[in-house]
Amino acid sequence: MSSWLLTGAGGMLGQDVLHVLAGRVSAQGHTVTAVKRADLDITDAAAVRAVVDGHDVVINAAAWTDVDAAESDEAAATAVNGTGVAHLASACAATGARLLHVSTDYVFPGNASEPYAEDAPTAPLNAYGRSKLVGEQAVLGTLPAHGYVVRTAWLYGTHGRNFVTTMLRLAGERDFLDVVDDQIGQPTWSADLAAQLVALGDAALAGSAPAGVYHGTSSGRTSWFGLAQAVFAEAGFDPARIRPTTSERFARPAPRPAFSVLGHDRWQAAGVPPMREWRGMLTAALSNRPSGLGKGPA
Repeated sequence: MSSWLLTGAGGMLGQDVLHVLAGRVSAQGHTVTAVKRADLDITDAAAVRAVVDGHDVVINAAAWTDVDAAESDEAAATAVNGTGVAHLASACAATGARLLHVSTDYVFPGNASEPYAEDAPTAPLNAYGRSKLVGEQAVLGTLPAHGYVVRTAWLYGTHGRNFVTTMLRLAGERDFLDVVDDQIGQPTWSADLAAQLVALGDAALAGSAPAGVYHGTSSGRTSWFGLAQAVFAEAGFDPARIRPTTSERFARPAPRPAFSVLGHDRWQAAGVPPMREWRGMLTAALSNRPSGLGKGPA
């Protein structure tokens, strides 16, 4: 029996992780402590130490996630994504707990043509990416034997706003949608990532997963345009209503990487299968549409 702590339990990913862990509590007798932002300010080192104490595994899903707002307040973003993560890492180092920290593809510059390996050089394009890289460095530097960084990208799920739910909403409001076709990535269902994180935590406890960086994204690749077309097709809408356009037409405060495809080689070392292909993942996610991912045409 092991004791797990989940931070950021109120977010989209956090709620899915909690669902996975809750099933283990009843089936296997594990204990789980789930804290939301209102319960724990991870920038408070003393509060973090008090909460971490007594747990074997910590999954950190707490984060500043507003990419564009980070451009105008990088210090605030770094306080959460960098300093707060450092507090978690230090607390885990003091107790011997394993820390699984969720990071992002935005630590890469996005100028590659082949998937970024886990050890590829980092060079964030924006303040959000820089803030997340500070957190990664804290985990890997403080917990060389018990620290796990899991980078994800293009995340969507039931609990919160995201690209997939936005496309489903707009399908009922507009005749046509213009979606960028010059950014490539791996759409990833938060429920699948949640299961992957818990599997990695199990492997970490068993001593079979080497510490370090893992990439928690689906396999395959597509553009935002391709994802939007797939969402429409799955939901019973006409994919021809999606029209391709360029990023220049949708300028935003924070630059986005053009290429966010990540490699998954390190999962083999942990004895955990990599995540499934993005298209099948989307089909599975949208099969649950009545419970929160939107509905197709009546």
